[in-house]
Amino acid sequence: MGRTTSARHTTTVQPSSGWVAMRFGELWDYRELFYFLTWRDIKVRYKQTALGAAWAVLQPVLTMIVFSVFFGKLAGIPSGDVPYPVFAFAALVPWTFFASAIALAGNSLVEQERILAKVYFPRLIVPTAAVLASLVDFGIAFVVLLGLMLVYGIVPSAALLVLPFLVLLAAATALAVGLWLSALNVKYRDIRYAIPFAVQLWLFISPVAYPSSLVPEPWDAVYGINPMAGVIDGFRWALLGAEPPGATLAISVLVTGGLLAGGLLYFRRMERSFADIV
Repeated sequence: MGRTTSARHTTTVQPSSGWVAMRFGELWDYRELFYFLTWRDIKVRYKQTALGAAWAVLQPVLTMIVFSVFFGKLAGIPSGDVPYPVFAFAALVPWTFFASAIALAGNSLVEQERILAKVYFPRLIVPTAAVLASLVDFGIAFVVLLGLMLVYGIVPSAALLVLPFLVLLAAATALAVGLWLSALNVKYRDIRYAIPFAVQLWLFISPVAYPSSLVPEPWDAVYGINPMAGVIDGFRWALLGAEPPGATLAISVLVTGGLLAGGLLYFRRMERSFADIV
């Protein structure tokens, strides 16, 4: 009677080292985990809350009211032919999405420390899922914005067709910043305390409460280095018929591309040590 032998093979999966390109095909291979993390982030946000999804509306609405009183009435900030509440809310909808997304993405790896230390999967899924989960709040707030425009009798022009690109640009900007913050947050835990301050500061250097036309002409190109300036100006143009963003939007696209490429490279560089540091 012959003897049967079988060879045993052991496969070790680990991220490669060095400044290498991201293996985006792995995102598709782990699509079920991608979906699970995104859906879990959505549920956790509203778990055991009295108002639930209403928080997605309350934050921009209350901020709009404060801005309308202090900037629109008292400071007399111009809003063109558009009522100031609509002018402010059209900027607050993409801004609130951006601020929420970078806060969630920046803390995402630290909050997933148990999973990171136990099993390998593309770490890029974690901050990306946080950004995608924030799109739910954006969608809810956007419906309220459309209702507010209807109340004031504002009908969008054909520029509305550009809006999906602007949403994609806002998401790409949030992901780019989130990649940098999440990777840095693993190594330097005080980053999580700096994120709220950075978001607040970023709010006032973005044309949310005021039009970008108030920025002196020699500085308008420099102002476009802030990628959210192009996004917000684009939203007002697409929805309210404001002046086209022009060079500001083009510069914002280039800056977002650079931030995203650098963020992916840095994230990839640090990914190997996430499980050891976190």
